[in-house]
Formats: sequence, structure tokens, C-alpha cells
Amino acid sequence: MLSGVLSTSNTLPILDHFLFDLAPGEAVISASDLETTMTVKLEVRTEDTGMIAIPAKMLLDILKAFPDIPLTFKIDTDTYAIELVSDAGKYKLTGANGDEFPRTPELEGGSKVEIAADTLVTAINRTLFAAGSDDLRPVMSGIFFEMYEDSIRFVATDAHRLVRYARTDAKAGESSQFIVPKKPLNLLKGAATAAEKVVMSFNESNAQFTFDEVSISCRLIEGKYPNYDAVIPKNNPNRMTINRMDFLQAIRRVAIFANKTTHQVRLRIAGSELTVNAEDLDFANEATERLTCSYQGEDIEIGFNSRFLADMLNNLGAPEVTLELSAPNRAGIIRPSEPEEPGEDLLMLVMPVMLNA
Repeated sequence: MLSGVLSTSNTLPILDHFLFDLAPGEAVISASDLETTMTVKLEVRTEDTGMIAIPAKMLLDILKAFPDIPLTFKIDTDTYAIELVSDAGKYKLTGANGDEFPRTPELEGGSKVEIAADTLVTAINRTLFAAGSDDLRPVMSGIFFEMYEDSIRFVATDAHRLVRYARTDAKAGESSQFIVPKKPLNLLKGAATAAEKVVMSFNESNAQFTFDEVSISCRLIEGKYPNYDAVIPKNNPNRMTINRMDFLQAIRRVAIFANKTTHQVRLRIAGSELTVNAEDLDFANEATERLTCSYQGEDIEIGFNSRFLADMLNNLGAPEVTLELSAPNRAGIIRPSEPEEPGEDLLMLVMPVMLNA
């Protein structure tokens, strides 16, 4: 669980280690890359107190090679020599001084919000894929958490697509907003799947997520999140409802024939028929599929990046989705036809690609 924190380009050699902090009956194990720190508390058999840093890669490699058997760690506090003892043999490696390991900053003057773990994991799964990875716009490279007294919202965008996931069954004591980077969120969604509750603590610069015996601390992304509400078109008279998997599979098949630079697919909706078309004129490749749908509105033709459409449909769980459109040059909005869970409001927005005549 902790290995996801490890970075391949650490500036400090100590960060290539796990920190073991022992107290009678328990060990707190930590990993850090300075930006993100994760700790897990384990029950162990010991009467000792002390700290040792153990090389992470070597420890992981040897642990993977063992079956599920008891292991004894013998540590020389003067030389940081570590001896691993199993039924089969002995293994020696050298650790480092645990005092050199960076301390997790204590959250001072922060706020706390408790949220159901499955709600938080779903929110991350529904939004994280749409976050950007442009170093020049760091505010877009995480998820924007918006806490309100009647709801909590999670927003991710990379300027081409946007996802807003809101829960009215999750609330905060006071309004607050912050941007959490991708890495701690990826760790969180992997580690919190079996938890019941997650306590989020945060102040101006740091956030901490605590559940069961696990804690993930991270530095927040500084800066002002773009006014995403302004780009969501409010009036969309054209509405198509369609089976999500049929739509997704048609896009995946047709997209194979699309231009490799633009990945453009053309959607033509007329009556109760949707035509999905893609072509690559340079190689004379073309594909067209027809699907039945339920549609209210005027006939429309609009182009989208097939990768973005497929990503969005893939990150939904609803059997049917609604695509709302206003004009070929305005963003399209995808929503589940019915909320997958009570109290959930999910909106996905995708910018169109200009169609070549």
C-alpha cells in the first residue's frame, strides 16, 4: 500500500526507505516523497521502542518472495544493520538512521470533515481521469474539493473536458475549497476501499485523510481554480438518451478509423437515429455505425475527440446516458439518465472538435 508513495527521482536518499517507528505492540510504517506522506499502523510483537529506516525496494522484493509466514526483524541501533529471520534462513541488509526521515507537518488551525469512504472513492474514480497534466497550469492537475453546508463537490478539468461530481448526502460544517494533487488521491482510492469513514483535515497549505489505521498527508496545490461554472452551457434544448455500453463500443470501433492526430468522431443525430462516423482522409480509412436512441431536439451534427468521449462513458456506471447539446460549436454535456446512487449529481462536459466540411 505504501509503495505507491515512493518516487523514482528522490532528491534525498532517505526517501528511498520506509520508516519503521516501533512502540510496544505496534509499528507505524511511513513512506514519503516530501509532497505526500502515508503512514500505516500495524500490530506487531515487540516490547521495544525506536526508529529505523529500511530500504524500500529491497524490503518489498524480499517480502514478495516469501509466503505468508512470520518474520523477525533484528535491528542494531548503532550500525543500522537489519537481520531478517524466517524459518528458512537469515537475510542481512543495512538501513539508515530513522531520525533523518522527514517529519509529517502537523496540521495547525485546520478544519475537519467526515465523509463515507465509498462516497469519496467513487468521487475520485468519477473525476480524476479528467484532471490535466500540464505543468504550466498546475491548478488543473488535481481535483478541486468544494465543501458546502448542504453538499460537497469534486471537480476536475484539463480545459478540454470537465467532470463535476456532487453529493447532497455529504456535508461540511463550513464552506471551504482546496485543490488536492493526483498522487495522494490515487493512493487514497486504492487504500480506502474497505474503510467505512474517512476524516479529511485541511488548512491553507496541507490536507490529511485518515481512515482505519492509515493516514495520507499531502501538500495542496496553490492557486485559484478556474471558474468552471461559467463554461457549463445552461440551455441545452437537444437531448439524446442512449444505452451507454452500445454508445461506448461503437465509438471504440469507429475511432480506430479516425485521424490519428485529432481522434475526431462525427455524431449525427436525426429522429431516433444516431450515426457515428470517423474518417482519415490521408489513408482513405472510414467507418460508420448507426444506433437507435431517444432524441428530442433539432437534427444536429457535432464532432468530438473520441478518446475524451470514450473516457467519460467508461468512467460512468449507469446503463443509460443522456447527451445534452445546444450547438455544434458549444460543449456537450453527458449525464447518467438516472443517478447511480441517491444524493449523487454527476455532470461531464466535453468540448467539441470543429468539423472539416
